Amino acid sequence: MEKSTEERIIDLLFKPGSYEVLGELILINPRELTASGKIDYLAALEKQHSWITSLLQEATLAIAGSQPSESDEMWEGVDESEREDIATALRLSPSTAQIRIDVARTLSNHLPATCEALATGIISSSHATLIARETADALKRGLSPDILCTIEEKAIAHSEFHTPSQVGRKLRTLFAQYAPEEFEQAHEIARDSRSVRIYPEGDGMSTLIALLPAEDAQTVYLAINAMIEHQGVNEFHSAAENFPSKPTQLDESQTMEMKRADALAAIASDFLARISDDYTPRRRPVSLNLTMDLPTMLGLAENPAELSGYGPIPATVARALAADGRWRKFITDPGTGNLLDCGRESYVPPQHLVDFLT
Repeated sequence: MEKSTEERIIDLLFKPGSYEVLGELILINPRELTASGKIDYLAALEKQHSWITSLLQEATLAIAGSQPSESDEMWEGVDESEREDIATALRLSPSTAQIRIDVARTLSNHLPATCEALATGIISSSHATLIARETADALKRGLSPDILCTIEEKAIAHSEFHTPSQVGRKLRTLFAQYAPEEFEQAHEIARDSRSVRIYPEGDGMSTLIALLPAEDAQTVYLAINAMIEHQGVNEFHSAAENFPSKPTQLDESQTMEMKRADALAAIASDFLARISDDYTPRRRPVSLNLTMDLPTMLGLAENPAELSGYGPIPATVARALAADGRWRKFITDPGTGNLLDCGRESYVPPQHLVDFLT
C-alpha cells in the first residue's frame, strides 16, 4: 500500500541530510498538507537546512583555510583577501564574513561532534554557531582542550530540546564548572571593562547603556522592579518637580518597559533632589537569589555559584554576596541539581562569619 504524502514526510524527517531527501521535499506543496503535516514538513526542511549549512562551512574553509594565515605586513589584516572574496560572493560585510570564517574554523578544529550533529540535522545552524562562538571565547580565556569533548557532548544533548539562548546559558555554566580558575580570572579581567555610556537618539531620546558585574546589574534591575511594584514612581516624581526632565506619570496605557524607564529616571532624580541632605547608604535593599554549595561557601572549593536571573558567577563574588545577605538552607542532589529539602527559616550570618567569608 502506497504511503500518503504526510507519511512520507515523517519518514523523511528522520533521514539525514542529502540531495535525495531535499529533492523529495521540494516536490511537496506544503499548502496542501494538514496542520500537523505542515509542522513536520517545516521540521524536515530545517533538518536539511542544517545539512546545507555544514556544506557551507566546508566551502568557507576551502576558501579561507582551516587556520589563519600569517602576514609580514604590520597593517595588513590576516585573511584579508579571503575574507573579502567571501564577503563579495555572499554580499556580506567584511566583519560578517570574518565571523563565518571564525565559526567554521572553530567547528572544524575543535568541535567534531558538533560538525557531525549539524550535518545530520540533529542540531540547527543557530545552535552550532552559538556553540562555536561560546567555545572560541572559552578557549581564548584558557579553557583546556582536554575537557572540551565532555562539554561538547552535554551541549549537543541540551541542544536537542532547548533554544540557542538556553544552550548558551548551559554552555557558560559548564565552562564555569569545568574550569573555575579560568572563569574567575576572566571575570576579574571583565570587571575592568564596566562602564556607563549615553548615546543620543532621534526625537529627543537617548540610549543609556551600563555594563556591570552580574550581581550589580541584577541589583539595579530588581530595585527598579521593586519601586514599580511596592512604591510606585509617583511619590518620587514630587521630589523631582524642580528638574526639567520630570518623568511621565504612570498610567494604565504604559508598558512594563516604559514603567522601568520612568522608575530608573525617578531614582536618579530623587537622589539629585536630596543630595545635599544627610544620607547614610544602606545594605543591599533587594533580594538576590544565590545558590552556592557548602564547600564553596566555606572556602574549601571554588565551584561557581548560580545567580538567579543571570547564571554562573565566580566563587569569590558569591562569598562576598553571601556575607551581605540572609541565608536559607536548600539541599539538592549533587548529580541532577534537583531540590531535595528546603529550610523554612532564614539566617543572618554573625560578624565573625562575615569576616571569615570576606
